Amino acid sequence: MKKIILHIVLILGVALAAHAQESRLAQQYFNNGEFEKASAIYEKLYKKNSRNDYYFSKYLDCLIELENYSEAEKTLKKQIKKQPKNVSLYVLYGNLLEKQFRDDEANELYKKAIKELDKDHRSIGRLASEFQKLMKFDLAIEAYEKGGKLLNDRNIFAYNLARLYGQKGDTQKMIGSYLDAIKRTPSLAANVKTQFTRNFSEDDFQEVQTQLYERIQEDDTSTIYPELLTWVFVHKKDYKNALRQAKAIDRRQQEGGARVYRLAQTAARAKDYDVAISGFDYIVENKGAGSAFYVDAKRESLRCQRFKLVEGYQYTEEDLRNLESKYEAFLTEFGRKKTTASIIAELADLQAYFLNDLDKAIQLLDEMIQYPDINQHVQARAKISLADFYLMKGEIWEATLLYSQVDKAFKDDLLGQEARFRNAKLSYYAGDFGWAQAQFDVLKASTSKLIANDALDMSVFIMDNLGLDTTAAPLMIFSQADLLTFQNKFEEAFTKLDSIKVLFPEHSLEDDVFYTKSKVYFKQRNYSKAAEMLQTIIDNYPESIRVDNALFELAEMYEREFQLNDKEKAAKLYERILFEHSGSTFSVEARKRYRRLIGDAVQ
Repeated sequence: MKKIILHIVLILGVALAAHAQESRLAQQYFNNGEFEKASAIYEKLYKKNSRNDYYFSKYLDCLIELENYSEAEKTLKKQIKKQPKNVSLYVLYGNLLEKQFRDDEANELYKKAIKELDKDHRSIGRLASEFQKLMKFDLAIEAYEKGGKLLNDRNIFAYNLARLYGQKGDTQKMIGSYLDAIKRTPSLAANVKTQFTRNFSEDDFQEVQTQLYERIQEDDTSTIYPELLTWVFVHKKDYKNALRQAKAIDRRQQEGGARVYRLAQTAARAKDYDVAISGFDYIVENKGAGSAFYVDAKRESLRCQRFKLVEGYQYTEEDLRNLESKYEAFLTEFGRKKTTASIIAELADLQAYFLNDLDKAIQLLDEMIQYPDINQHVQARAKISLADFYLMKGEIWEATLLYSQVDKAFKDDLLGQEARFRNAKLSYYAGDFGWAQAQFDVLKASTSKLIANDALDMSVFIMDNLGLDTTAAPLMIFSQADLLTFQNKFEEAFTKLDSIKVLFPEHSLEDDVFYTKSKVYFKQRNYSKAAEMLQTIIDNYPESIRVDNALFELAEMYEREFQLNDKEKAAKLYERILFEHSGSTFSVEARKRYRRLIGDAVQ
């Protein structure tokens, strides 16, 4: 018995292999335009497999290509007799009649196909697909609409209809059908969002928004449309309205705040700090201390308030003091321990860089790095900041000791490379240019692009300004001015910088003097003077290695509304980087900003 079964299996296998080979040969003939040869094989395969629609369809295609319309018509009539329920055959027949310019007869068959549709999902989809292949979108739509009625589900084919309306270019109906589709099947929302993102213009998104508003007004119990509307607002970077929708859904669904928290995070990443703060504060105020997001929301709100102030360069002493008190309140509520170490570090930065209270900042970090079981990376980051603060106080030995500790503990880590860079910079401040340059040369291979670029700049800067003179005196004065600038001793720094021009007229450091002054004026929020210094470099030192920095930083100031606020000038400066400094490290970002300013979509 086993031998008989094995023999049958072998015979079937050989037959199937021969069958497949014949099919491939027929397809090859068809592709090569040898329709007579293809026709003979497809006819044979079709007669052996009369229920195989593929072979029948290919045989019919061959007859049409050969313009053997009479044989094609005869074959179709036979097939319709065999499969009277297969209404897709009427479409094939109608297409054949159209080839013979018998349009009226063809249209009658198309209508007949739709009229005789059965209450069968597969048959409906197949008929619509046949119409779609012939680019008869209106008939395909009619077939789906009839199918929906037959199956007592108006939206069962909504997704298919949306794609058809898209092919027709009817955006309004396409959007409506997509919205019908996700109401019926919410799991399609991800696919619909992909279609919108890939194919829609801003005007199309406005239409989506309009239709969503209408549907939400008609049915205020569903969440699928408010959720999609939130997504549309995020896509348009309208985080304020997105948050309003997220809060409404959170309240209606009695959620725990997860949706609002994620939206606030998105707004924070986009630097829309007002919206982010509003979202985080909503969780703190409405969900209370029992919420899983309470601590994180409080912490992130603080951070966003800090970013809003320091990145915006628009703050008063009162603003800074209010923020300091909020940090203190957070630490009073949650304690000073390893889990709040990052907040302590942020408070120390605020006190050192903005409130000019170095002693308080140093005390905070000195205590924090001693916490038991503190995260090593958090501790190392705090040590780097602490070293910076000691350097600002002029305590060089304490600073280099801390930098060296981090360098040793994190040799193959970016933290170690950052500490090494700062130690090299400290040597540069001290006038040990040879050792400093050797360290910068090593750091040019850093995996951090920022560290590598900064190290390259410092190495080239030292080499250029030591190689031209028999004395290192000008560079020594400049490095001392650099340190004074870092320590926020601006008047002393200006005195040092001005002395270079007096003692060493027309020295190569002149452009660097103007660049350093621009940094100081910027820190002091004297944007007009900062711009004046940068413009001097652009106008008088076109070969300077600082000129692309000057162009970019000046463009940024013109772009920002609270600084120089002249978008047209900003665009022209970004354009100059693209055309005059295409190899600059700023060229990619300059291109994005230029396109945004002139109204193009950023790629």
